[in-house]
Amino acid sequence: MARRSTPTDRHEWISFEDPDEDRTWVFDLTFLLSRWTCIYGRGCQGVLTEPSADMVQGCCSYGAHFSDDEDRLKTETAATTLTDEEWQFAKIGRKKGTTKQQRDGTWTTRLVDDACIFLNRPGFGAGAGCALHVAAVNRGLRHMDLKPEVCWQLPLRRVDATDEVGHVTSTIREWKRRDWSEGGFEFAWWCTDSPDAFIGEHTVLASMADELVAMVGKTVYSILLTAVAERTAAPLPHPAVRVKVPKRRSNGA
Repeated sequence: MARRSTPTDRHEWISFEDPDEDRTWVFDLTFLLSRWTCIYGRGCQGVLTEPSADMVQGCCSYGAHFSDDEDRLKTETAATTLTDEEWQFAKIGRKKGTTKQQRDGTWTTRLVDDACIFLNRPGFGAGAGCALHVAAVNRGLRHMDLKPEVCWQLPLRRVDATDEVGHVTSTIREWKRRDWSEGGFEFAWWCTDSPDAFIGEHTVLASMADELVAMVGKTVYSILLTAVAERTAAPLPHPAVRVKVPKRRSNGA
């Protein structure tokens, strides 16, 4: 007889039909109702193969992959507005450009000293962190107004799938190690795996409201709020709060 096992990474999901499109929305309710918050500079261990909080790179070690040409153009345009006081690598960016096309045809932000060109390092006058984020704060803008799409969405991820009759299913969930491809399983640390990051004052549904609205639209976000209010008296705790050590894939997997 086969042994029954209880999955350690249990999530609850909620779905509903889009009132205006031929689309079904699916949401990772466990993550959206969790208290995850970005702890960059407050214990974030980064995404290298060894814990590296002292490097203060967060998830910026590999540069940002652009979703499309519009996303890239937006970032390139934003870069032209940055001052030397906001951006440590301004001279390099203005000389060589801030983006680079990879061998597979995709575009990413350029790397400088093994991290994103927009990442100010410890000791820089404006402080460590994304120069685009610094500029947004200085100008009274949202960080998502200047940063690449993947950067302001993290750790949320939207996945669209179209079936054989053209119906679209759009899923909003937490960003997993697998979303970084094989390299993600080599990270020594990832924030949605760690209880250290689930210390926010508000739920992700509230703290990332602007990001969610940008990803799904005001109407769908409003429907989500109503649906969630009807059944969240006792949401399933996020598994990262209980499972402290994520399973890592072996080289032969």
